[in-house]
Parts: sequence; structure tokens; C-alpha cells
Amino acid sequence: MRSTFKVLFFLKRDKQKKDGSVPVYCRITIDGKEARFGMKKYIDPKLWNIKEGKATGKSAESSEINALLEKTKAGIHKIYRDVQERENTVSAEKVKNIFLGIDSKQYMLLKAFDEHVEEKFNLIGKRIVKSTYHRYYYLRVRLSEFLTEKYHLSDIPLREINYQFIRDFEMYLLTVRGNKQSTIAQYLINLKKIVELAYKNEWIYRNPFINYKIEDEKSERGYLSQREVEILMNWKLDKRLERTRDVFIFCCFTGLSYIDAFKLTKEQIQLSIDGQQWIMGKREKTDMDYFIPMMEIPKKILEKYKNHIFKDGKLLPVKTSIMVNRHLKQIAEICGIKKHLTFHLSRHTFATLTMSKGVSLESVSKMLGHKNIQTTQIYAKMTTEKIGRDMAIFAESIRETERKFVVNF
Repeated sequence: MRSTFKVLFFLKRDKQKKDGSVPVYCRITIDGKEARFGMKKYIDPKLWNIKEGKATGKSAESSEINALLEKTKAGIHKIYRDVQERENTVSAEKVKNIFLGIDSKQYMLLKAFDEHVEEKFNLIGKRIVKSTYHRYYYLRVRLSEFLTEKYHLSDIPLREINYQFIRDFEMYLLTVRGNKQSTIAQYLINLKKIVELAYKNEWIYRNPFINYKIEDEKSERGYLSQREVEILMNWKLDKRLERTRDVFIFCCFTGLSYIDAFKLTKEQIQLSIDGQQWIMGKREKTDMDYFIPMMEIPKKILEKYKNHIFKDGKLLPVKTSIMVNRHLKQIAEICGIKKHLTFHLSRHTFATLTMSKGVSLESVSKMLGHKNIQTTQIYAKMTTEKIGRDMAIFAESIRETERKFVVNF
């Protein structure tokens, strides 16, 4: 059932100033109940049209007041429609309070962010890795800088986050911070998660991301060719670099991420019914199960280090991420590999090489511990070897057709 709704402006003549001007008030009426508030504007009563509820004439004063009244009326009408759409009841007092920004519960962006970041911090080592926490932490830093530089604010109500705010933040990251598009996309994805959480909690009643397209650069995922892997495997290195190289190669043939290789223990190496060794566990990043049959190269690497004692029963000599990345850079230079070696690259290499040798997308997805197969498709690469092999099969299948083809000169 629709309610009766009206917005009127009037003069409060009992509050006349010494110069004769009186304050302009707004009256909101819904279902016969009123709510009033002052417009913080004064006018000469002679310039006021009581019947129309606005200033008369075309003077600068009258034009300024009428423009304010129109803007106020439009804002109140919008609030009324919004509240009516999302709630069963709407009152004049509620509409007034929302318009004046004194709604009983006003949730702030950075305050909500702080609560979320604190929650993420408490989940480190349980459901998320430290890098996930850091992404939210640095996004919070960027938002604070943006609010200060763009709006001169220390925080902003969540309900004021709109399409233009998101667009301005994206431009700030691009032009002021000089971030890459992939970094900007990750920031916006995480901001979207916070805003959608606020929407689900009914702290806001419109999702400003609903029509916002987050652009992400489609960068090619790097990987090593089989030849490059063989070069790394057989190059003579000093003991310090050799250990890091061995772990990297282990991941090239298992698809384990850095953190999962770092935490690999004997309990995760299990035998199947046919006696085959498997690596089984849950991905640290996504908490998804993974099952990886052990090939000879990973087995040989584990055998190499089986008599070494590492902290907490770990099986591999994995250093800190900073040290590992430093080692991998040196290894690439020594071996003449013109690619940026990282443990992401070893994981991409596993996905690419297995699929190029005919392993199905579904199997690779399961071994990588992906939540959905679309993620695996990003990693997969059609190498020239597989394309050549597939086309050779195709050519053989149409050999008879080829023989029947006659070229007339």
C-alpha cells in the first residue's frame, strides 16, 4: 500500500531577525505525520510566495534560494523512494534523519575496513596466508591517502560510496600512485568485497559496484619450456643455490606453491592401493584439497634430502621468500634463463607441461587445488609441441581425403 507523501517549504515567522528576514523551513509529511528542519537560509518575507512555497522574482537571492529548495526536494524524494523500496514502512522522521546525515546508524568505510583487516589478521595461518592480509592492509592505506588528498576527509560514510567514487579511486591509483592495471584490479576486487559485505549486512542499501566493470590486463602467464627445465636441473651450482634450485624443480613437477612446499611434511606423502606415492594436502591459500601422484624427479629430490633434519619435520630445504627470490634471480642469471624465476612460474610450468603432454584440464585443476576449472584455464598453455602433435594426428586422420584431392594446373 502506497503512503501519502509531500514536501513543502515555509517561513518560520516567529524567528524573525532584526533585519526583518525570516528562516526558511522544510516540512516532510508522510501519512499525515510531519517532520521539520531548518534550511539555514533567511529571506525577506516580501520575496516569499506562500502558495507556491518558494521565492518570487528573478533576483540573485531568489534564484539561489529556489535552486537550494529544488535540490533539497529532489534529494528527499530520492530518499523516500529508496526507503520505500527496501523497507515495509517509511516515516517522515526517518527520511529527514537520512537526508540530514543523522541516521541512527552511520557506518564508515575505513572503520568497516579496520574491522575486516583485523579479522583477516586473526585468520593468518588458519584460513589465509600473510600475503592475503597484506593486500587488504595496503588497500586500506591507499584508501586513506585517497580520502585525504581528494576529499580532505579522514573517513567517509559507506552510503556515500558511489560509482564516481570508485572511478575516482581507480584514476588515483593509476595516475597518482602509478599502479599497474593488474594491481588496480586487485585493489578494486578487494574493495568490492568490503562493499558487498556492507550490503549483505544492510549497512548500505545499494551496491555501487553493481554496474562497475573492473578492467584487468590480460597478461600472459610465464612458464618454462621443457628444455629450460632440463637446463636448470643439470646445471652445477654451489650448495646454497642448489637447494633452492632443487625445491623449484620439485614444484615444476608437482605444481606445489611456495607456501605448500615450505610446509610439506612426511605425513602428506601417502601410498595408493597400487603402491604409488602421492602428495596429499590442503592448499594454504584456498583450503582446497590437492592430490598429486609423485613422478621420479620429485621422488629423487625427496630421497636426496631424506637424511637432513629441517625444522618442524619439513621435507625440503625451503628458505624465506625473500632469500628464495634472491637465489632464483642468481640462478636464472647463471643458467642463462631470460625469464623471471618465481614459484608462481614453477606452478605455471607444471600446469603447462602436463597439459601439453595430454593431461586433462580436470586432472590438472585437481592437482593444483583450484576452486574452479576456470582458474586452471588461465595457467594452461598450448605449446607448439602439443599443437604440432595434435595437427599430426589430424593430418593422419584425413590422409585418405588428401589422396583424393587433385590439383588442376
